[in-house]
Amino acid sequence: MTAHQATFLLLDLGLIILLARLLGMVARRLDQPAVIGEVLAGILVGPTLFDGAISDTLFPKDTRPFLGALANIGVALFMFVVGLELDRVLLRGKGRIAVTVSLGSILLPFGFGTLLALHLIDSHPNGHRLGFVLFMGAAMSVTAFPVLARILADRGMGGTILGGLALACAAVDDLLAWLLLAVVVAVSGAGGTDQLLILLFLPYLAFMFWGVRPLLRHLCKGGLTGTTLAVVLAGLLVSGALTEWIGLHFIFGAFLFGVVMPRVPAVDLSRQLADRIGSLNSVLLLPVFFIVAGLKVDLSAVGAIGLGELGLILLAAVGGKFAGAFAGARVHGLPIRKAGALATLMNTRGLTELIILSVGLQLGVLDQRLYALMVVMAVVTTAMAGPLLRLIYPRRYVERDREEAVSGGGALAVPSRTAEVSG
Repeated sequence: MTAHQATFLLLDLGLIILLARLLGMVARRLDQPAVIGEVLAGILVGPTLFDGAISDTLFPKDTRPFLGALANIGVALFMFVVGLELDRVLLRGKGRIAVTVSLGSILLPFGFGTLLALHLIDSHPNGHRLGFVLFMGAAMSVTAFPVLARILADRGMGGTILGGLALACAAVDDLLAWLLLAVVVAVSGAGGTDQLLILLFLPYLAFMFWGVRPLLRHLCKGGLTGTTLAVVLAGLLVSGALTEWIGLHFIFGAFLFGVVMPRVPAVDLSRQLADRIGSLNSVLLLPVFFIVAGLKVDLSAVGAIGLGELGLILLAAVGGKFAGAFAGARVHGLPIRKAGALATLMNTRGLTELIILSVGLQLGVLDQRLYALMVVMAVVTTAMAGPLLRLIYPRRYVERDREEAVSGGGALAVPSRTAEVSG
């Protein structure tokens, strides 16, 4: 690293922290998750404005690889925390309806996404036709569990029956979406790796649950110490490296390491880990990811054709997700208003969608123009959730739901750190 690169890297990191915090605060003032402001910060310093003059001046091209490396570490840490927070207790007493709603909110938008992909593939050619079709379906199917948790906390719905159900549905939804993405990555290939290496994933999965998990349980008996934190950080990074090597993306290894972490209620280990890792990540590394993602978004030449494509993308994403989740909820007898609120919550995409889109761009499945439109879709679907939720499920219904939860024995609380990271 040259002196010029070091200088700009440090200056850029300082600027990113302040810019993300400022626009995040503005977003919160507008009753939106902070992630909306942080994504917009990335877009504003990207090539959309002034023909890229701002981005080229503030973020020289020889500095961007270092920012990209920090962004990848931030994504790995975030995926670990998401895996850590996806506790199986979320499904207790809600398994059947959560699976039904999740299947509906995955299958319908996935179908819409594949149909849309067949329409778009000629105008966005790439070398992975099957990968493109599957990827568009998977990208439409995502629900951002962390952003949803943040919205529930902001609306005071964390202790309600509907809030607990939404978290359970989003947890199942995320797991299914990551499985779909894993299939896309395997089909498209990752960096030219030997495709036969993908066969190592199942033995690796077994090793993580029956080899690594018992070792971690023994290590974590004494709570979170410096040694425990060091082993966990090293483990999630090595796990990510191994899944990257066998042909999957590193996000799966980091996510899996979070899933296999033992839950030690006596010392509240999961909360301590999420707090310790999430704090630095949410302040520094994830904002770097937003900026790096925004530097690849150019909306200056979208044009009428691009706006038409954006309309179709929003129709497939919002319509498919809402209709699928709503139908799944109604099948189990959920009242229309609650079913509508649940379907609205399942439409949040946020940071999870941005991570998936970045994977698609890295694989060459998305081109720059379609990537930019999909980022806009992620912002719009996340921003619309709060206002729609207030319209469909006003506060008086939230209070009634909370009273029902108390009389019925309580409901699940919102996971703290993923909610804070995403908002």
